[in-house]
Amino acid sequence: MYGRKGYQLVKDFASGEKGQLKPFNSKLFDEAVEECDQNHHLIQSLIRKMQQEGLDVQNNRNADHYGALIHHLSLIRNKRCLMAYVYNRAEIVRDLAWRVGLELLDLPSEIQEKLTTLEKEYFKNHSVAIKSYMGKVGIELNVDMVPPKDPYIKVRVLDDIDDGIVLGDKITNFSRHSMHFVKRTDAEQYIARGQMEELTG
Repeated sequence: MYGRKGYQLVKDFASGEKGQLKPFNSKLFDEAVEECDQNHHLIQSLIRKMQQEGLDVQNNRNADHYGALIHHLSLIRNKRCLMAYVYNRAEIVRDLAWRVGLELLDLPSEIQEKLTTLEKEYFKNHSVAIKSYMGKVGIELNVDMVPPKDPYIKVRVLDDIDDGIVLGDKITNFSRHSMHFVKRTDAEQYIARGQMEELTG
C-alpha cells in the first residue's frame, strides 16, 4: 500500500501517552522520506514515458496518467504525515519550556534522551525568545499558569536539593522528606522537576 510508512509514523506517535514524548523514530521517518523519493522518481518516469509517446500529459487519461496520480497522492500523504509528526513533537517541546523550565538542563534526563539534536536546538531557541519577551515586559509568564488561591503552599521534598538555597530573604535547607511552607513561585521549578510535591488538604 502506498503511503504506508507515513501512516505508520503517525500511528507510532499517536500510540504514546498524550503530551508525552517517545524517542524520535528515525528509522520509520527515514523510510517515509525514502518512500517519498521513490514516489517522486516514479512520477517523473511516468510523465517522461507519456511525453516520449507524444501524449498530452495534462489531458491524457491512460494507465500511466492514473499511475502517476496514485504516486502523487501517496507522496502528498507521506509529506503530510511527516509534517504532522514533526509538528506534534515540536508542540510538546514548546509545552515543556512552559511547564518544566526554560533551560535544557531543567528537563529530566529521560526527556532529554528522547529529543533529537534539532529538537534540543528548537527548545533552546524557543526558550531564548520567551526569556527575551519576559525581559521586555518585566513579567514571569511561566509562573502560575493557573492563578493560585493562596501565594503560599505546603510542600514535601522528594529528592535531595542543594543546601543553602536562598528563597526570598532567607537561606533554606531542603533535605529529603522535609516539609516546608513556601511561596508557590519559589517551589514551582522544583515541583516541575519532580524534586518536590505539593501537599493538599
